[in-house]
Amino acid sequence: MFSIIGLILSLGLIMLLAYKGYSTIITAPIVALLTLIVTTGFDSHLMANYTEVYMSGFANFVKSYFPLFMTGALFAILMEKANYAKSISHFITEKLGKNKAILSIVLSGALLTYGGVSLFVVAFITYPIARTLFKEADIPKRLIPGCIALGSFTFTMTAAPGSPEIQNVIPMKYFGTDAFAAPLIGIIASLLMLGLGMFYLTNQAKKAKLNGEGYGNHTEKESNEISIEKLPNIFISVLPILIIFASNLFFSKIYYALVDGTYLENFNTTLSNVSGTWSVIISIVIADLFLVITNYKKIKNLKAVLDEGVSNSFRPLLNSSAIVGYGSVIKSLAVFSVIQNFVFNISSNPIISEALSVNLICGLTASASGGLTITLDALAPTYLQMASALNISPEILHRIASLACGGLDTLPHNGAVITTLAICGLTHKQSYKDIFVTSVVIPIAVTAIIVIAVSLTVAM
Repeated sequence: MFSIIGLILSLGLIMLLAYKGYSTIITAPIVALLTLIVTTGFDSHLMANYTEVYMSGFANFVKSYFPLFMTGALFAILMEKANYAKSISHFITEKLGKNKAILSIVLSGALLTYGGVSLFVVAFITYPIARTLFKEADIPKRLIPGCIALGSFTFTMTAAPGSPEIQNVIPMKYFGTDAFAAPLIGIIASLLMLGLGMFYLTNQAKKAKLNGEGYGNHTEKESNEISIEKLPNIFISVLPILIIFASNLFFSKIYYALVDGTYLENFNTTLSNVSGTWSVIISIVIADLFLVITNYKKIKNLKAVLDEGVSNSFRPLLNSSAIVGYGSVIKSLAVFSVIQNFVFNISSNPIISEALSVNLICGLTASASGGLTITLDALAPTYLQMASALNISPEILHRIASLACGGLDTLPHNGAVITTLAICGLTHKQSYKDIFVTSVVIPIAVTAIIVIAVSLTVAM
């Protein structure tokens, strides 16, 4: 019991420090080592645990996912510098009109995120457009973060089949699947999240209008937004996104299905364990090359842009790695086995157990990617065994894990939440309620619906 209390205090401390704005790169190892002292005493071999346990978890995450973070960050910066991202957002908002301002911002964020643009970058791109649209429609500015969250933090991150977002890529390594795993479940979950989220946000806008709230008085920063006339053609702008989707589909479903992967035995892995990740990496690289070749003259200083893209990949990668390192230390504690057994005893159904454990750990770490990796590192082999006994496919385990990581991860101390609010110039008090409903309550409810439906289907 004392160890459990120590673990709860540890998690509370890392949440508090993150909420206060301290970098997890600094706080995660400190809190991890403090947790060791509290739970095991001063004879905790701190340096051994730091260099051999914490840093092993940290380094393994970098080894597995650095190519995805780097190529994705390059794609995001190239889409931004080529003004393709702005073109997509403007096209959607122009076609839907100011009366559909909420839907415009949600769909803009969704398309950009599904195309591989980092959700941090999406907030920067969509906010200036949202500000203009919401002013014209006299919709409260406080609803903008909720719209960005629904479009970027939910279905395109965890549910949409083929999404190149890291939360959909991580399970592939553990279950030998690809980004299109369990497509029907993903599509249904996506539609539910979008529908419920839009119902909530439009309802909030209607209530505000009845109360005469309006956009509100806000001091806005000057925008350097490019004029609409100078934006690239929409068909050219969406082409890189289509390239990623088509290439990912080709490599994961056709090319690697025909490749003899026996040579990978020399690397202690199998083709099914790596082909999904390879397909996403190759697809993003192809899109990156397309962007560079077609915009070589337009981008004035390509070297500086590429350097910026690589630099942009470091912070989110290292933040997630720090959380995984923290989780590696927690996993080494005896109390983790107690928690693991508790999760397993909740249900003998691997789908229910997986959904609960992934959501819980992601909430405790405030990181979808970090929490997902920690959970699957510890529990994926067991879930595969349990699922095999019940004839549940690894594709279902993949989709449930991905869905579950997008719930409690966006609690107030989540980095994306804090960044989005800062970009919008709003506070937690003003706007977090809408983020909470659209990216916590609704995804958890949809995941619960999917888990119940799949469990009933398996039991029949």
